[in-house]
Amino acid sequence: MSRLHIVDVFAQQRYAGNQLAVVESDGTLDSDEMQAVAAEMDYSETTFVESREPPYRVRIFTPEAEVPFAGHPTLGTAHVIREEIADGRPEEVVLDLNVGEVPVEVREPLAADSDREALWMTQQSPEFGEVLASDRLAAVLGLEEAQVDDAWPVQVVSTGLPTIVVPLRDREALSAIDVDRAAYDEVTGDREAKNVLAFCPEPREADNDLAARVFAPFYGVPEDPATGSSNGCLAGYLARYAYFGDGSVDVRVEQGYEMERPSLLGLQATDRGEDVHVEVGGSVVAVARGELL
Repeated sequence: MSRLHIVDVFAQQRYAGNQLAVVESDGTLDSDEMQAVAAEMDYSETTFVESREPPYRVRIFTPEAEVPFAGHPTLGTAHVIREEIADGRPEEVVLDLNVGEVPVEVREPLAADSDREALWMTQQSPEFGEVLASDRLAAVLGLEEAQVDDAWPVQVVSTGLPTIVVPLRDREALSAIDVDRAAYDEVTGDREAKNVLAFCPEPREADNDLAARVFAPFYGVPEDPATGSSNGCLAGYLARYAYFGDGSVDVRVEQGYEMERPSLLGLQATDRGEDVHVEVGGSVVAVARGELL
């Protein structure tokens, strides 16, 4: 039997953030069995820890497919490994993902009024890909083209899992999103990028800097409450285009409010010219544990 853990990631309390199932599979499940478990759990992702020594071999599955990298599964799995598998609750946990080794380290709380420590991952330096027409992404999001902020590009960015980053003018536009699946399929069909992240500079909470929403119907995720991989792409984008005035970013992003799963993500990035250093952080809250029968 394999032990099973359920955690909420990028959450400040239980039943917020993004749900994750973590299975201590220890190499006992094949790919088809992992996919079946992920479909049964029906969370955005389910992870499988296949080794008990660092670097910890981990595979990530959505309800529909295996993915090489995803942010909240990385942090949530690192939390489970640190608390349940590793000796001595190490200050750093290294995951061996399909994109390579990803280190996760423990830091001070993200929220000033919280004593819940945050986990931070260093993501791959972003690759900046195709710039897309704003009217096409407006159609995907069910918006008017004027609601897309034309001061910034609509662009494919990847730190391991490509995302289409869409800057919006305000939270009214962000709240009005109603994804058109036909338009989504047309835009994403021949592209590796299947995630669409829309963001705006009008968060709900005064302590935060941005609000975002992420959509990934291709992976069986109509909307995601907290997306570390896509927000890593956003961090790189913000630094590269000096969205806040220069190439250094240290911001807090809220996501998931429209789904009643409020989430808080920390983004840090520095544009070093030849590359952009990206880190994404957040808290993890344990919800349940059990076993697969």
